[in-house]
Amino acid sequence: MPPGMKTLLLNPPSFENFDGGAGSRWPATREILSFWYPVWLAYPAGMLPGSRLLDAPPNKTTPAETIEIARDYDFIVLFTSTIGFSSDLCLVRRMKEVNPDLKIAFVGPHVQVQPVESLMASSDVDFVVYGEFDNAVVEFARGKPLRDIPGISYRQDGRVISNPPRPPLETEELDRLPFVTEVYKRDLVVENYNIPFLMHPYISFYTSRGCPSQCSFCLWPQTFSGRTWRVRSTENVVREVRQALEMFPQVKEFYFDDDTFNIRKDRVLDICSKFKPLKFRWSCNARPHSDYETLKAMADAGVRLFVVGFESGDPQILKNIKKGITIETSRAFVKNCKKVGIKVHGDFIIGLPGETSQTIERTIDFAKELDCETIQVSVAHALPGTEFYDYVAKNKFLISEAAADVQGHQLPHVEYPGLSSENMIAAVNRFYDTYYFRPRVIWRIVRNALWDSHERKRLYGEAVSFLRLRAERLKWARKEFEKDPKVT
Repeated sequence: MPPGMKTLLLNPPSFENFDGGAGSRWPATREILSFWYPVWLAYPAGMLPGSRLLDAPPNKTTPAETIEIARDYDFIVLFTSTIGFSSDLCLVRRMKEVNPDLKIAFVGPHVQVQPVESLMASSDVDFVVYGEFDNAVVEFARGKPLRDIPGISYRQDGRVISNPPRPPLETEELDRLPFVTEVYKRDLVVENYNIPFLMHPYISFYTSRGCPSQCSFCLWPQTFSGRTWRVRSTENVVREVRQALEMFPQVKEFYFDDDTFNIRKDRVLDICSKFKPLKFRWSCNARPHSDYETLKAMADAGVRLFVVGFESGDPQILKNIKKGITIETSRAFVKNCKKVGIKVHGDFIIGLPGETSQTIERTIDFAKELDCETIQVSVAHALPGTEFYDYVAKNKFLISEAAADVQGHQLPHVEYPGLSSENMIAAVNRFYDTYYFRPRVIWRIVRNALWDSHERKRLYGEAVSFLRLRAERLKWARKEFEKDPKVT
């Protein structure tokens, strides 16, 4: 195919340690330094000769350096986010001052949900893409007129034109896409990517797209990846794994960052039968519905850890958010994981519809009962494009559109009668404290550090970062209490 425009695929710099787009489903500055791979940008980067994937945050590439790099390109594809959008507009304004002929496309859930607002916010953005953008940006780079590219919105004569949608890619089309790991090898440094609950260094990519679950708060299936589950063939996935194992011998773990990896039992068993002979360690996102047979097959095939969104320990909240799981199924799932030797990283959210002081305590008790290897506790964020956002906006529970502070850290922006945002921040701290400051958990962490000097160094750094942010949260909570003594 013709090379077309010289293209830079960009995950832009913004806040320090901000993992805001490209591969992060929860854009924010992390409690502990974390960077996900820019998988979505890697696909078109592999389809366009002469392109470059620049992942600025983990490489610590500054805005000034990014602007200088962009000087040599014809076309920028920038993955933006709700929190980083304003910063990204400032960045591209400066880019066009240096290179007025530069064409710029914004991609990601934020511009998909608000195409008109996004385009009218700045004349520097030439078009936005809604949904999967692999082929849309490639077609533009190869010279196709905007009017003929499905799935995009652009300005014409002072108004926004939205072209018909592009059908989501199915198995045959997904199998024809380049391997993102080849782009990683060309453009990225894998040692720069770190997730606290994964081995370091790790590498990640997708074996499927979309998620059929109906969770009301989850951004990507409702906007970007879709609720239609589409898979790569197991043969195609295994070929990429084999090649990546040769290209990255230093990698200690593969992470399959599908919205949900274990949706269909027959596919899981098939892919595990092909993974087993490769004898490598891997982890994935999972829902707590797989039976013992499936979990045993996954353990035998090298799976080390599941990332599972339990969200709440209150049955009614699980119904409110259409989670599609029960307390009982989660208990059985974790019990079976422990039997077969699979660790679980549990995700919980404070502030979902129906939350009260009592349901928070119920969730904390439930988390301690499950006793996952590690946990993450987040304040509920109502992001545009989700049912959750529509719910809190309609019921006037949304107290601010701002979901982060000036450094990109999460801020509570939802309140309920009898449960203030300050209550929620205090609950997050209490959740972490009561979970991790238990003798069995302390010993578990110390035991891991004793036998691995690399992990010991990393755990120390993460502990310092976590305790620093915890102290900042306590200051914020005390400040709010002084303003309103009713806060508890």
